[in-house]
Amino acid sequence: MLRKSDAGTRKGFTLVELAVVIVIIGVLAAFGVPRFLKSVERSKAAEAFQYLSAVRAAQERYLAKEGIYTTDLTDLDITQSLPKYFSLGTITAAQADDGEPVWTMTLTRIADTSSYGAYTVTFTNEGWDSTTGSLNISTLPDINPMGT
Repeated sequence: MLRKSDAGTRKGFTLVELAVVIVIIGVLAAFGVPRFLKSVERSKAAEAFQYLSAVRAAQERYLAKEGIYTTDLTDLDITQSLPKYFSLGTITAAQADDGEPVWTMTLTRIADTSSYGAYTVTFTNEGWDSTTGSLNISTLPDINPMGT
């Protein structure tokens, strides 16, 4: 007597196959999510660099017209929206020991929206200042758009 086997008509995945796929997806996510979050934070940090670069260019134009740097952003011919992820610091302007005018401005990351805390980005008349502040972005090379 011959019996027909129903084994050839079964379709689908076994529980072991599904478990292996879930483990593989979990491992990929464990590596991918932190890299994605760093990339997002780096782009937010780039906002500060872009804003301060525009302020620096406007300060240089103001210096060319007035002979000094300003401490008031409204004096600058800048038509840029305020940073979304950073709070503005004040602009300080002074005379250096050699008599040359200098200025400094710092933006501070809004800590509530950052997993890196309230780090700062500082620009001077010379450009990006990597030495100012204890939690300067230069201490966070993973997210620093300027590198190390």
